[in-house]
Amino acid sequence: MGAPRQEGSEIWTIPLGRATYTRRPQEEGPRVIRQEGDRQVTRFRLEPRRDVLLAVDLQNDFCAGGALAVPDGDAVVGPINRLSEVFAQVVATQDWHPLSHRSFASAHPGALPFEVLEMDYGQQVLWPDHCVQGTWGAEFHADFNLKPAQIVLRKGFRPEIASYSAFFENDRRTATGLGGYLTERGLKRLFICGLATDFCVFYSAMDGRKLGFEVVVLEDACRAIDLEHSLAAAKRQMLAAGIALTDSRALDLP
Repeated sequence: MGAPRQEGSEIWTIPLGRATYTRRPQEEGPRVIRQEGDRQVTRFRLEPRRDVLLAVDLQNDFCAGGALAVPDGDAVVGPINRLSEVFAQVVATQDWHPLSHRSFASAHPGALPFEVLEMDYGQQVLWPDHCVQGTWGAEFHADFNLKPAQIVLRKGFRPEIASYSAFFENDRRTATGLGGYLTERGLKRLFICGLATDFCVFYSAMDGRKLGFEVVVLEDACRAIDLEHSLAAAKRQMLAAGIALTDSRALDLP
């Protein structure tokens, strides 16, 4: 069905949910397009000089057939490829674990994947061996178009500590350097997508917000592991931190 138009305004029909959004041409910035409980879904106009697309861990081990496959993880590749063609600034992250990484259950005799152990830096979920340096599982998904990325940030390469966030190791102190890179380039707003919503996307979003960036999570371009309702908890915390949750189809793209 074609979108109706009014004199002096545009009416958008959003594909998700029954909602329309009215924007006059002179309006700037994000606008609320619908309310979902305590969540406001907003529409954003991209600003190439200050916006960056952060594509998190689109790797084989997090997709179908991988050691730690995120349900429906492959589905994010297409939307992210489309987004990377229109963002002027693109950053990709890559889990890059040494063999016998401390966050692997196999590094703890008798432990099972998804158990939680207390480490010197706090609680740590134990994972199946995944994204081991130099293996197929650590490679990017074959359909992911990496060409638009100006930087590929490898994380989790320190054997003794996991790294969910694109900004800090799990000790919450050891920086990856991404914050400085973005600041030096004058980039102020992050649009985050990838795998998984409730772990690496979540921690990247929260840390980005703590560092003073505006943060938007594109939910249709993310998928979650959802361990014991971890997805709902992650969404609550992101909203409380002032992180916008929206849909890539709700962006004003060039």
